[in-house]
Amino acid sequence: MRTDDFDFDLPRELIAQRPMEPREAARLLHVGQGLADRRIGDLPALLQPGDLLVTNDTKVIPARLTGKRGTTGIEVTLHKVVNGLRWKAFARPARRLHAGDRIDFAEGFSATVEDKGEGGEVTLAFAAGGGDLLAALDRHGVMPLPPYINRDRKGDPRDRDDYQTVFARQSGAVAAPTAGLHFTEALLAKLDAAGIERVTVTLHVGAGTFLPVKTEDVGGHQMHSEAGEMPAEAAAKINAARAAGRRIIAVGTTAMRLLESVADETGHMTPFVGETNLFILPGYRFKAVDLLMTNFHLPRSTLFMLVCAFAGKARMEAAYAHAVAEQYRFYSYGDACLLEPESAQ
Repeated sequence: MRTDDFDFDLPRELIAQRPMEPREAARLLHVGQGLADRRIGDLPALLQPGDLLVTNDTKVIPARLTGKRGTTGIEVTLHKVVNGLRWKAFARPARRLHAGDRIDFAEGFSATVEDKGEGGEVTLAFAAGGGDLLAALDRHGVMPLPPYINRDRKGDPRDRDDYQTVFARQSGAVAAPTAGLHFTEALLAKLDAAGIERVTVTLHVGAGTFLPVKTEDVGGHQMHSEAGEMPAEAAAKINAARAAGRRIIAVGTTAMRLLESVADETGHMTPFVGETNLFILPGYRFKAVDLLMTNFHLPRSTLFMLVCAFAGKARMEAAYAHAVAEQYRFYSYGDACLLEPESAQ
């Protein structure tokens, strides 16, 4: 398969810069036997009693930092923890950095460049006051919004809340699991009242999640790896739901990737702590997920390839063309779709 096969044109004005308020007012395109224009607030009526929603409880950290190497300004975006105070990061301008350089972010908060890779990636060893890196990031970092959301270097305090899901508990993501951004406590209460259950898993979303594939052939793309966890209680709840014939609904491609990484050939879950670099392309046989709720993704991205694998490439092309024609809002702060699998049609 060629990467060009997953390209499409998107008017820039459809890229959402702020979330919808209230969140439940965002639009929801139901992709089943046909296309139906709904709202997020319609979810309790669209789902069935006994359905099990699987959500991602990762928490986005303020992973973007501005500092100096001597007198040279350096921007750093953390993207993957190595261990403790050591992180992989993207730096700009990376050409000005060398192993052994120190970057100062604030008094008592600095990092030393341990090594330098390709594409501006560096490994940083942090020295944070009291050794608490997350606390230092909370004081000095800004939320790592994708580049298609326009913000200045200082960020916007509103994004501390806007770019965090109601499920966020486990710190470690440097990008939000965006389907979860649509949920509020009020919507969760309505889902509970409708008999729809839910369970949380963890996948710490990395900065590579939203990047377009740059190789001509999709097979040449090296998928980023992300750390995740399937707790024993979550595995048991998912297995019980499947045994009872109830549907498993992934809230977001991150939950989807963790579920499909952990499931055996029968869809059975076992507890898991580790990393996944699962790359889902058309032709993949899904084992664990019956429905997928997800936002609208970038052209040529691994996420658009994933939704084409799940719901069918022709159906997703038609769905995205409909969304553009109907002025849906795209990407992280945009609208969502509820996808039925191609095999169900």
